Amino acid sequence: MHGVVTRNAEEVRWPEFDRGFYEVKDVTGRSAEPIEDGVNMVSCFGDNAAVDADPSLAPVDDMGRPATRDRKYFDWAYVCPSRLDYRDGLFEIIDDCVAANEDVRLDDVGFPRAEYCRCGVCEKRFEESEYDDRFAWRANVITEFVAEAVDHIPGRVYLTLYPDPYPGHLYERAGLDLEALEQHVDEFVVPLYDTAYETTYWLETIAKGFESALETPFSIELYGVNVDVDNLIHALEVAEEYGEHVLFGYEASNARAALRRRKANQRDGVSHGEPGSNS
Repeated sequence: MHGVVTRNAEEVRWPEFDRGFYEVKDVTGRSAEPIEDGVNMVSCFGDNAAVDADPSLAPVDDMGRPATRDRKYFDWAYVCPSRLDYRDGLFEIIDDCVAANEDVRLDDVGFPRAEYCRCGVCEKRFEESEYDDRFAWRANVITEFVAEAVDHIPGRVYLTLYPDPYPGHLYERAGLDLEALEQHVDEFVVPLYDTAYETTYWLETIAKGFESALETPFSIELYGVNVDVDNLIHALEVAEEYGEHVLFGYEASNARAALRRRKANQRDGVSHGEPGSNS
């Protein structure tokens, strides 16, 4: 099955896609009204607008450096996952989403990097917690948030994962305890983005890593913007070997062209090679 990830509501209805994910809140802080015929997506702890309005929301490291988009490593501003008022606002957005469609995708969940967060709120909560290990405490913060979010979602719960399946990396980087999260999540989504897909061995390697790391089904999200259609087809064929579904991000017309061309090629007997052969 194939799906689309989009900011354009009409694209989720295109017949080439079996499933549509619609961004209701993205990392810029832009918001849109939820839709009934797509899975609404909520960027949880990526929010430029919130941090611009209140810089104290940003996570900081032990030197007080914020996780904002004007610093190296960060493409957007993060919000500290310990901020309960902000989390309450997320739950309100999720409630609006499920009023339209009971399925929801949680995006940008976690701490920004391993050295975050050392803000006053996190320091106090860690000191008052039952944990001696900061990584374990961080993981509990994220798992509790996801569990609470799931209480608001009567339908299928999707959760986006940073594309690093190496054992312990998501736990240390973002506070994502995969085993604990699997108790709450119905399907994970792993974006494996490239601007060309001229080689795909790395895509197969990462996908295989998640196949080994997860018991829960996962889908793979490919990047569709300005990617050569034949290259996108080959990436699709690799991803299909591992993902429950293959999704295309942010260029529905290119994704549609790839699906149509592959269908035509299959009718004509054209082959793009075995998965992983384009190395």
